[in-house]
Amino acid sequence: MQMRRAGLAILAVLVVCGSAAAQDSGLGLGVILGEPTGLTVKWWVGRGAAMDAAAAWSLEKRSSFHLHVDYLLHNLSLFKVETGRLALYYGMGGRIKFREDDDEKVGLRIPVGMDYLFAGAPFDVFLEIVPLVDLIPGTDFDMNGSVGIRYWFR
Repeated sequence: MQMRRAGLAILAVLVVCGSAAAQDSGLGLGVILGEPTGLTVKWWVGRGAAMDAAAAWSLEKRSSFHLHVDYLLHNLSLFKVETGRLALYYGMGGRIKFREDDDEKVGLRIPVGMDYLFAGAPFDVFLEIVPLVDLIPGTDFDMNGSVGIRYWFR
């Protein structure tokens, strides 16, 4: 039953990502390392605004599969760098955590991070800290943290 729900959730993320790939703003695919660890996708939806999603595995005490989608706002003028662009980003999103032999967790994500976009190369690297508020099956507070890299298709 959990595998069926996980499959449907992955299908929903792929449909969203597939429609995003048709946009002119670019699509970034990569890996995210930390808590959770897995695959990440990001696409720009407007000037300084992006959607970010991940399908990943939690490496906490009990293994679990994690899906999230966030809406992110980027401040590209806060940090001055010689080449490329360095952005502070923040936003809000949601996650579903499918835990082994237990109820799923559903909650809100509040990501804050830094993203360096290389000049002349289709890559970015990022670092983020994410406070979480789980709402289902009960209210709980948690934190995620990760680093990652993406390749950008433009």
